[in-house]
Amino acid sequence: MSARWMLLALSLLFQVAPAGAPVSTSTQAAPGAGTVRDCASAAGVDFSAIPDAPTHIKSAQRVEATEVVPAHCLVRGYIAPQVGIELHLPLQGWNGKFLEVGCGGYCGVFFSTHCHGPLRRGYACIASNMGHDSTATDAKWAYNDLQAQIDWAYRATHVAAVAGKAITEWFYSQGPSRSYYTGCSTGGRQGLIAAQRFPDDFDGIVAGAPVVYFASYPLDLLWPLQALTGADGNFVLSKADARLLHDAVLAQCDLDDGVKDGVIGNPLACRFDPAELQCRRGRSNACLTESQVRAVQSVYAGPKVTNARRAYPQGAIPGSELNWVSDQLSFTSTGRDLVLEGFRYMIFMPAPGPTWNLGQFDFNKDVARTNLFAALASANNPDLREFAGRGGKLISYFGWQDPSPPEVVDYYETVERTMGGRDATQDFFRLFMVPGMDHCTGGAGPFAIDYLSYLEDWVEKGKAPDVMIGAHVPKATGPEPARELIFPLDPSIPVTFTRPVYPYPIRAVYSGAGDPNDAASFVPADVPQ
Repeated sequence: MSARWMLLALSLLFQVAPAGAPVSTSTQAAPGAGTVRDCASAAGVDFSAIPDAPTHIKSAQRVEATEVVPAHCLVRGYIAPQVGIELHLPLQGWNGKFLEVGCGGYCGVFFSTHCHGPLRRGYACIASNMGHDSTATDAKWAYNDLQAQIDWAYRATHVAAVAGKAITEWFYSQGPSRSYYTGCSTGGRQGLIAAQRFPDDFDGIVAGAPVVYFASYPLDLLWPLQALTGADGNFVLSKADARLLHDAVLAQCDLDDGVKDGVIGNPLACRFDPAELQCRRGRSNACLTESQVRAVQSVYAGPKVTNARRAYPQGAIPGSELNWVSDQLSFTSTGRDLVLEGFRYMIFMPAPGPTWNLGQFDFNKDVARTNLFAALASANNPDLREFAGRGGKLISYFGWQDPSPPEVVDYYETVERTMGGRDATQDFFRLFMVPGMDHCTGGAGPFAIDYLSYLEDWVEKGKAPDVMIGAHVPKATGPEPARELIFPLDPSIPVTFTRPVYPYPIRAVYSGAGDPNDAASFVPADVPQ
């Protein structure tokens, strides 16, 4: 079966209108639902008595249907004292379910575009600002403000779920039959925290590229930032240098899955020495200087600390080199802003403020100082008995081309040891490591995956995700275009190839027969260590 026909079959299976097609105008409500309320009337309702989540509605307005979303009621408000929310309620064809979407970075804005796909499916969908108004790389809102820090660390996700479900029940005269959560990066951390600390909030959770061990956060971002900065304050690698390095890594490891396609199937087994690229006599072009080689080796190795244990001892993964100095994902741009703002206003308690600079961090003394805030924000509790016991299902994923170390692998393996082994764990929790995917999405691999549909099948039909089919969409390779994809994908969208993605630690390898661009030509194999 070709990649195109595989994608068409998937879209028919999930029966969702393609992007750009008219959204259904059916007036059918969910089975047993009462009359849908008038949208504007929500602004006059007192929701202050919602237990644990006293809420005030600031506005409620009808949003007319577009080619992207159906007509819906947009409810804006806040949960005391300061958690802003935007709740999107379909005016017709509600599917009887509720979904919360996560944010990214330090949040501060509503990631409401992530509700577009779920709205098309009929979901009531909520997004929160996680307790403050700012930008995703700004942390000044946290400056010695414990309430704001608690909201961002764990409370906002929970109270948004509580309030969102209560307002949804009022609007449709019936509570949601199922409640889901999906998010990536900080949103992935939100998902894990929901499973660990608030196991009653959601029936199913998708937690992508989660920040698991918040005490490792300064190590994962600050170390490569320092390693890639020269004595003159400039970055030691250009984009051309990163391309040279990445191409050399691919030449060494690309064929590990049986296909030469620019994607490394199992980067942990990739053994590449950047010293092979060092400039020597007779080789002055297409090479790295000695100082550049040392910097690259440091990024791969990860920080060496005397008095702290890293949850994941390795640094950046081979294959992630293009993202070290990219415009959107790099350690040297977005990473610098996140680290600097975080240390100045949030990670140390009390926070040192705007005069603190990156050179002041001591890897052998200051790591322990991050543990106080990590106690608020880390999502590393492997005891998921309550979530599993009530039938909850958890899907997590991470891209092997992500520039951050995949600490979620260590977390998943710790859950296996805690919960009684692989079979017991995969009964409710499965991790998918996506070859060639950048942070959350995009990249050279099969990054376009409809995680929500797989989660629905698991929760509602008992169909566990033994394999997911991912697609590489060439016009959505950058992070921002890729994040705007609506699932299931429109069958008319060009797809370069499809791949199966199996639950960790299984990987996909080419069978040697059939079209190597077709997921059907791949088989599962154990990951070599």
